[in-house]
Amino acid sequence: MSGTPAPTVTDTTRLRTVLLLGPSGAGTSRLFDRVVAELAPRSGTRARGAEPAGLRAATLACGEVVLTLLDAPGHPDFVGQVRAGLRAADAALFVVSAADGADARSRQLWHECAVVGMPRSVVVTQLDARDADFAATLEDCRAHFGAGIQPLGVPVAGPDGAVTSIADLLLGEIHDYSGGARTVRPAGAEHAAAFDDHRPGLVEGIIEESEDPELMDRYLAGEDLPFATLERDLLQAVAHGTFHPVLPVSGESGAGLDVLLHLVEAAFPHPGMRPLPTVTPVDGGDPVGITADPDGPLVAEVVHTESDAYVGHLSLVRVFSGTLRADRPVHVSGHLERLDGPTGEGHEAHDDDVRPGALGAPCAGELLTKEHAVAGEVVVVTKLAGAQTSDTLSDPARPLLVTPWALPDALLPAAVRAATRADEDRMPVAFRELAAEDPALRIEHDAETGQVVLWTTGPAHLELVLHRLRERFNVGVEQEPVAVALRETALVRAEAQGRHVKQSGGHGQYAVCHLTLEPLPRGSGVEFTEVVVGGAVPRQFIGSVEKGVHAQLAKGLLAGWPVTDVRVTLTDGKAHSVDSSDQAFQTAAGLALRELASPQSMCLLEPIDTVTVAVDDEHLGAVMTDVSTRRGQIVGSEPVDGEPGRSVLVAAVPRLELLDYAVVLRSLAHGTGTFRREPRGYEVLPDRLAREHLRAGAGTA
Repeated sequence: MSGTPAPTVTDTTRLRTVLLLGPSGAGTSRLFDRVVAELAPRSGTRARGAEPAGLRAATLACGEVVLTLLDAPGHPDFVGQVRAGLRAADAALFVVSAADGADARSRQLWHECAVVGMPRSVVVTQLDARDADFAATLEDCRAHFGAGIQPLGVPVAGPDGAVTSIADLLLGEIHDYSGGARTVRPAGAEHAAAFDDHRPGLVEGIIEESEDPELMDRYLAGEDLPFATLERDLLQAVAHGTFHPVLPVSGESGAGLDVLLHLVEAAFPHPGMRPLPTVTPVDGGDPVGITADPDGPLVAEVVHTESDAYVGHLSLVRVFSGTLRADRPVHVSGHLERLDGPTGEGHEAHDDDVRPGALGAPCAGELLTKEHAVAGEVVVVTKLAGAQTSDTLSDPARPLLVTPWALPDALLPAAVRAATRADEDRMPVAFRELAAEDPALRIEHDAETGQVVLWTTGPAHLELVLHRLRERFNVGVEQEPVAVALRETALVRAEAQGRHVKQSGGHGQYAVCHLTLEPLPRGSGVEFTEVVVGGAVPRQFIGSVEKGVHAQLAKGLLAGWPVTDVRVTLTDGKAHSVDSSDQAFQTAAGLALRELASPQSMCLLEPIDTVTVAVDDEHLGAVMTDVSTRRGQIVGSEPVDGEPGRSVLVAAVPRLELLDYAVVLRSLAHGTGTFRREPRGYEVLPDRLAREHLRAGAGTA
């Protein structure tokens, strides 16, 4: 922690927290570095580094405001980090490459912003790339992002083709950056086409967003509206999230960067202008109303967690209400179990009162010291023991809970085993730390298959987890095929006798029972009945037979998988007045069931999931064909409400066929597909696959 103080804020209207996001390769990281390089000399703050899958952050003095800039990864596997960044930020800069344009991945990220109502502007980067085409990129943005997309400037290439100037459409002038600092010159005749093509749409778009009912009439009457009026309404529209200006910015020359920073300072909302997340008492009850008031109740949330080799455990925290102080304890609360869906190990509910370590502005190498952080600030807290990403910090006298952001579905499983005994000993601590950092990671110890399964959001997420295990925790693991837990059931009615008779001096063991096994409809479970007459099996041992039946069915009869959807009936038996016992009849029941089991009388069942796929219509046919090749049954499809050109497909698919579906769907749908899965039931495993499982001894006890 550096002794250098961080920028102090008492007026929350001077705070700006902005998220940079865009698809991989769009240039968010380069823009982040450029902004930091531009502002850090004046602010004394350096950017905090992070892994490519994490949030980067830098707190910077930007004109009259204090800007916390966040950089989210663009890879689709790390959408959880994007959502964390959206939770922490009050506005977003959406980065699009002029060489690649906007695509399906861009549209998905734009939708993430729209879901939370995030005010945002579009930054077009890589203006000097060989294939750069600003006009085509602008049309891409309009096609993918919808209404409210208008350029504030148009790049102007110099004699060598490099972009060193920007045509400012509102001011009607050229901003020249060829000498480093901006110089302004009048637009020439060679720039007329750019203004004619884009300025009318920009002005009309601003007027449509204006709260001045007379502005349109003045414009239609031919009045040349003053710049100050247009800028005022532009800034208001941006802050309200109803208008999305497009700004060309060169990461190489810095052209357009000053306009971007002015927009952030003048137009982006401060914390008091944004709706806050839902907050409830930890022990339940009605939502608690909060505002971005430094004097309000303390409510903050951990939006990112990582470990630093020198500082230790670091928590990136957004303060929503009240003031977080380094010298006062806080209540740390995490309840991911209240969200829909499984959370896995390491995400158990927890509530603790802890004293945080030091507070600092997020920066690399050294943290700039802060005594406190007010509502709206984003700070790094060291040594916040037990805190996990998405946890809430509040006053111990009034524990509160922020409803976490929606977690991405972890749908790609990978089974791992420790490489050595030493690795096995280190695994629990490593898994606990990984889970604390990454709420999207689900760690499952499958009791039925005996495997440790890492559920991730995709191959890149999985590789990151394995990398962290190796490099940070020195845990070596080996991957193995993921096993799917099957079931066994009866095909036909079968019967057998179980005879357990032993004499070895003194009391022996004696029990004989006759059992029948017959199939029941799917979902029936296990039923036990008895039709014994004449006391062939004394009443006190009927329960013993039932206990033995359930124990053996749980162990399996064919391949070691639990037996379900059957009725077992005790029809007859024999007992001895001295040698019969509870254990003898339990053993006899198991012997009878094992005797009657055969591939002719029984079969294997596989789990079936209901899979709901959302995909662009152009890829729907390919997805349906793929589902059929996976032995899936199409249940139906329909358009997605509010998303033209997208459909939802519902299908019943064997779980064995879904192990790689997260990867395949991304390829099939060119990144536009998402899916959910829910258990549906069990169906008979086809003979060919059943024979393979039996030959391989799958699930043997």
